[in-house]
Amino acid sequence: MLITTPNIHDADGFYSELLDMHDGLSENESKALNARLILVLANHIGDREVLAEAMRTALD
Repeated sequence: MLITTPNIHDADGFYSELLDMHDGLSENESKALNARLILVLANHIGDREVLAEAMRTALD
């Protein structure tokens, strides 16, 4: 089951790191980085049902 409530320790720090990793990138480079990050995290999760639920949730 997908966790949709806040569940990240130091969420502000994570968000800051996420923004920092895009610093200096073009829009296309930033989109490519996001795509790679999504694929890395999807691979880590590995559960197709959870991934499908996450995609449906993201569309809402």
